[in-house]
Amino acid sequence: MKGWQERYTALFGAAMLIAIVSQPIASALGSLARQADPARAGSGLALVAVAYAAYLTLARAAGPVVVSAADASWRLLSPLPRRTVLGRTTLALLAISVLSGLVLGVALISALGAPDHTSLRLTVALVLGVGAGLGGMALTVLGQASPAWDEWVQALIAFTVVAAVLLAVLGAGPGRHLTTVLAGAPVGLAVAAAGCAAAVATFLVRQAWTALDRLSARAIIAASARSGQVAQATVMVDPGALTWAAEDNHWRARTLRSQPWPVRGAWALAWQEVRRTARRPVRFAVLVSSCALPALAVAAGLTGVATVLVVAGALGAAASVTAGARRDSDNPALSRLLAVGRRAATSARALPPALLGAAWLSTALAGMSAAGALSAGPWWLLGPACAPALAAAALRMAGRRPVDHSLPVIDTPGGAIPTGPLLWAMTGVDLALLGCAPTLVALAVQPADLIPYLMAQALTGLGVIGGYTFAATGHKR
Repeated sequence: MKGWQERYTALFGAAMLIAIVSQPIASALGSLARQADPARAGSGLALVAVAYAAYLTLARAAGPVVVSAADASWRLLSPLPRRTVLGRTTLALLAISVLSGLVLGVALISALGAPDHTSLRLTVALVLGVGAGLGGMALTVLGQASPAWDEWVQALIAFTVVAAVLLAVLGAGPGRHLTTVLAGAPVGLAVAAAGCAAAVATFLVRQAWTALDRLSARAIIAASARSGQVAQATVMVDPGALTWAAEDNHWRARTLRSQPWPVRGAWALAWQEVRRTARRPVRFAVLVSSCALPALAVAAGLTGVATVLVVAGALGAAASVTAGARRDSDNPALSRLLAVGRRAATSARALPPALLGAAWLSTALAGMSAAGALSAGPWWLLGPACAPALAAAALRMAGRRPVDHSLPVIDTPGGAIPTGPLLWAMTGVDLALLGCAPTLVALAVQPADLIPYLMAQALTGLGVIGGYTFAATGHKR
């Protein structure tokens, strides 16, 4: 039982948090009393749909019903009622759903605006967001209990992604008036929609609460094992362990066909990444579709966010095909069994991230140029020019060691910063920022003539990949 001191501390902390965030929230809400921009409403709604699809995907991947290791070993297998064992988990899922729904509601009203009845439209948006958050979480709980409901979850995710694509395409052209009509819908119609969303969410939550007794112990234990790995990686502040766990969980208990490869020698190291990518088509489809996110951010008026998405997306695309390099770094004995020289192996490992990073960056820059965020010029050529630097950065990220928590802590006016996690996070990113510096400068200044920046980027990229290869292999072949 909590004493009065614990309750006082919790209430005082909540009051201080409300006092701190009340002024920024009030300023943000005051800016909502405006007419939606027809050119940006569709892109904003598309970003909201993408965020909701990501929310459903994460909830489905997490379980979402999980318990601690002690509960999984003892209470879950006991004759206790299943709802009693899962009571704490249910409260946690409820809190996550409500908070996520509030964020979705604020994003929704930010995209649509509130030209009249600001308070009422804000309330409607928050009800819609919370209803979507609670309903989506309840649907994933039902999907964990029944394969039939899980198909509905997958269908909802697919529908949300398709809706995001349609909103992005139609909102930027022929369907722009539809988003304008949606933003200026009568208040009574909006209230009715919020009521329907609340009713559907209530029905799904009730069904999920009933389905808790039907959840199999095997499904809960499997989800709890994944969550335990996530918690361990979080406590140890070692995201590398988390990605290894996700990779191993995916390939565990899968039967793969064996067939001769069309390449030999060092090229087989690059073909390994091609085969691995082909065996995960959904992941590759998500990666390809993410090329449109910078253009969506530009259309929504978030130019700074679009620039960050371009850099992060290109580096993420390049790093997604470096599993072989990570295995080599984790166990050098296996790489020596390949009978391939270190320099040849590094060059072969660099080919997939260079090609995929270049393709992703070229597509994203072409989308931003089509959205009108860039000056005239062949911006897509910066993708191949950045390819060597992106490959070097991705390989450097693949070869980094676990976080060193023995490093000192830096005291700053904003608080203490541990240098171990900071250095781990910047490993690889430093090469990407250095190697793609001409591209970043071009994105910032929007030059009239892009050719000098292209030449500088090509030279910088080749210099970075050459320096990385020499440093990684030394004088050995």
